[in-house]
Amino acid sequence: MIVRRSLDDDELAQHLARQFNIPLDWPTDGGLNTGQVAKIASAAACDVSYNQAANGHLVDLFAALPLPGAPEGNEIWGALGDAGGSAALYIVPDNAGGPFFDRLIRGNEVGIADRVLSFLAELDDQQRDAVTEVIGDALAHDTPVAGGRYLGQLWLRDAETTAWHVLLARRRLHETEDDR
Repeated sequence: MIVRRSLDDDELAQHLARQFNIPLDWPTDGGLNTGQVAKIASAAACDVSYNQAANGHLVDLFAALPLPGAPEGNEIWGALGDAGGSAALYIVPDNAGGPFFDRLIRGNEVGIADRVLSFLAELDDQQRDAVTEVIGDALAHDTPVAGGRYLGQLWLRDAETTAWHVLLARRRLHETEDDR
C-alpha cells in the first residue's frame, strides 16, 4: 500500500468520508480531521503489511529447506547442527519452543527473527562457510541456475536481512513520533 499525500486522491479518506458521511476536513475546529486520520491509518497499515510480508518471507525461506522428520530433512538439519555448532540450536525447529511455523503464523515473529539473528551472530567465519555449504547443497537440488555455495550465501543473507526487517518493523510499532 502506498500512502498518498493528496486528500483528493486518498482512497481511504474518500472511503471514510462516504462510510461515515463526514467531510474530509471535519472537524474544522482543529485537531485531527478525517483526511489526517486516514493518512495515519494508511501509514499504520503499511507498517503492519510490511511486517507481515517480512514474516511470510521468513516462512518461505525455511520452507525452501527440507523439513525435519523427513529422511532428507533429518540429514540437512543434522548437518546444520554439525556445521553451526551450538548456534544452530537457535534455528532448529525442534528447539523453537513449539512448532516453528506456528509461532510465525500466531504472531511470535520477533522470537523467530531474534533466533535467526542470534544464530548468525554466533557463527564464526568457518562455521558460516560450512552452514552456507549445507544450505546451498539443500537448495541446489531443485535450482539449476547457480551453484550450491552461492545459493547458500543468498539464503543466509536473505534470512539475516528479513529477520532484521521483522525486528525493525516490530520495534517501530511501539515507537512514538518523538521516539523516531
